[in-house]
Amino acid sequence: MKLINTLVYSTIILSASTIHAQNQEKLNPTVESFVNEVQNNSQLEKFSFELFDKIGPRLVGTPQMDQAGEWALKTLQSWGIDARKEKYGTWKAWERGTTEVEMSYPRIKSITATQLAWSPATKKAFTAEVIAMPIFKTKAEFEAWLPTVKGKIVLISQNQRYGRSDYQYKNFAKEDLYKKISQIKKTEAEAWANSIKVTGYTNNTLPEVLEKNGAAALAISNWTGIMGANRIFGAKTKKIPMLDISNEDYGMLYRLAANGVYPKLKVDTQSKHNGTTDTFNIIGEIKGKEKPNEYIILSAHFDSWDGAQGATDNGTGTITMLETIRTIKKLYPNNKRTILICLWGSEEQGLNGSRAFVEDHPEIIKNTQAVFNQDNGTGRVVYINGAGFEKSYEYVSRWLSATPSWVRNEIKTDFPGTPAAGGSDNASFVAAGVPAFGLSSLDWGYGGYTWHTNRDTYDKIVFEEVQNNVILTSALTYMADQEKDLVDRKKRTLPTDNKGNIATWPEVKSPQRTSDEFFK
Repeated sequence: MKLINTLVYSTIILSASTIHAQNQEKLNPTVESFVNEVQNNSQLEKFSFELFDKIGPRLVGTPQMDQAGEWALKTLQSWGIDARKEKYGTWKAWERGTTEVEMSYPRIKSITATQLAWSPATKKAFTAEVIAMPIFKTKAEFEAWLPTVKGKIVLISQNQRYGRSDYQYKNFAKEDLYKKISQIKKTEAEAWANSIKVTGYTNNTLPEVLEKNGAAALAISNWTGIMGANRIFGAKTKKIPMLDISNEDYGMLYRLAANGVYPKLKVDTQSKHNGTTDTFNIIGEIKGKEKPNEYIILSAHFDSWDGAQGATDNGTGTITMLETIRTIKKLYPNNKRTILICLWGSEEQGLNGSRAFVEDHPEIIKNTQAVFNQDNGTGRVVYINGAGFEKSYEYVSRWLSATPSWVRNEIKTDFPGTPAAGGSDNASFVAAGVPAFGLSSLDWGYGGYTWHTNRDTYDKIVFEEVQNNVILTSALTYMADQEKDLVDRKKRTLPTDNKGNIATWPEVKSPQRTSDEFFK
């Protein structure tokens, strides 16, 4: 793929102290070749530009997800890796368009807003008055208020009175003021939650009720508590647009409406519903030379939410596994076992891609040596859990011993650990009894700043940290492949809870193969 001439991919350089440590250490020759390749010929920034800047977010059912799939296939095939698109179901096809929201009364102002995923479009722009849902003490109060929503744009989430990040109050306010503000925030959150509860609905079911009662549009502000960062998920409406508005603008609109100065907004949201489309996983395969029917899986979910670019959730996991398999294909030609890279679809809606793979490929599942999964931001890996397999200490420790010390010494381990029950795709495999390990990384503000937010963009990637993870994953893959036999899968006896009940191993779950259940 030809790139613009002005774009320069920088070579990522290790710190002097890290280089010195590396030079003092004797590594396995194959692992050393991996280290040199990742440090001196990194393709991570190239992948990121092509995938995040040029294609963008990868929401299931969107044209961008399809485009990303084609890009991944061509990229893998360009390295001589057999690659295929495995379809496993269908999903609602939706294409994001522009979102334009302007306040026309009591003054003129552009509003920072995003149409939520799968939201209906406006077809043409309309102007309507804004009202704010109040706090209800009883269901009768709610029912008396409900007719007032007709023809209005309704604000349906809590107004966050304190718009600074908590760390600023903690760092700069006097102790008594910090305690006061913390208590007020807690009290207001509880009051809002109770208000929703007394309506008899939830945050997920209330929008449909307001829609049926004639609301023109609904607006929320799913603020993370970090200034400028909102989480962007899916709409809960079927016929009217649903928006997320920045905390700053939402607060202004809420205060105006609550004080009887009902603002007016012009709303124009352009998106397309295009029927249904296929859901799929991208599978790349390097056939094993001695044991082709045994497998090692490099795992990352390919899809994302689409408030931004999906760069750290899970773009960084995706580029880690792409760079790992590129390096292995180039420098490890005599792999014993078949090495798969699996880029999963629709993880964000319930691990659907990996669950479908587990269900559809019992012949692979029973012969999988290990799964290495990465899915939690841009930081270097610092924790590996034995996933509840009794002998995991023996083989994972052996594999880690071949990694560079400056990678290995950062990692805390927990053996035999506990089986993952959800959260990411390694859980799909653990439930089926496969040693599958989540490579857990440093936070780098992931939880509050980039996870599912409008700020999850290319510039938040710390490429030096991602390189670290490629080196780790490459070395682990090589060592797992060098094992004479498949590793022991015996499950540990799980501990009891505080009531004396013995925990049970997670059950294999079937995927959602259509979007019907998700949207019902």
